[in-house]
Amino acid sequence: MIIDMPSSPNFASVRFALNRTIAATRSTFTYKQRTQEYDGVYWSAEVTLPPMKRADALEWTTFLTRLQGVKNTFLMADPSHLTNSGTYNQTWLATENRVNDTSETLSFTASSKTITAATSIFTNAFAGDFIVVSGATNDDNNGTFKITTKTSATAVVVDRDLVDESTTAGCKVQQNIKGATGLSLTNVSSGAGTIKKGDYLAIHDAASATSNPVQYVMAVEDATASGSDYGVRIEPKLRANITAGHYVKFSSPKGQFRLASNQASWSVNEASIYGLSFTAVEVING
Repeated sequence: MIIDMPSSPNFASVRFALNRTIAATRSTFTYKQRTQEYDGVYWSAEVTLPPMKRADALEWTTFLTRLQGVKNTFLMADPSHLTNSGTYNQTWLATENRVNDTSETLSFTASSKTITAATSIFTNAFAGDFIVVSGATNDDNNGTFKITTKTSATAVVVDRDLVDESTTAGCKVQQNIKGATGLSLTNVSSGAGTIKKGDYLAIHDAASATSNPVQYVMAVEDATASGSDYGVRIEPKLRANITAGHYVKFSSPKGQFRLASNQASWSVNEASIYGLSFTAVEVING
């Protein structure tokens, strides 16, 4: 159950953080390091409210008690960036899988950073769009790629280095899937305008304005627009596949959070001034 968070008074301070799960090892002889990134990634917030009299504090103490520890959730945004900088003029965008081939023969050319498919899988893609490749023999040829040039419906130039590899069958080339660091979006309600670096987006769980957010992400570079479509580099990576057509909120986006513990507490001094703080973590649905 989502509980409405009070809108005032505003926070006195917030420590907003992005948390990742990355293992690292280091050789005791050469000091070379190896890292391994796992799926776990989430936002957290340490919130402190200003000193309050009882009338104002009641809004917050009842909110915290209604959360019932970690049971219920609430919507929250980075308080330093409540309004996006981009000019996109509608509330919503939607995911669009312009490339979705689950069994393709691919070749990779290192010198030109070109990915070539046996069939016309890139017909609807554009320069600035993002694709996710899996199934290549060389690990460097897998992962998220930004298309820098669309050479044809069968070939694209990408932004990352490749390893030479020829005619590998059974590869997948997809968009908006788990692990992707790029979103492929299209407008809703004839929306137009820009999505700027630092803007937040809230990925929702359905193609509906009444749906709930399932992941809160940041655009880490200016999005590329092509007609009504957008390619957006994001962090963190997607935690799950997104169904085509699901809504992504641009206007006042918020993530879904819950308390980090089952304890709700506050302090009161002799002048009946309340002190209140809490820690929240982003909800990860299983």
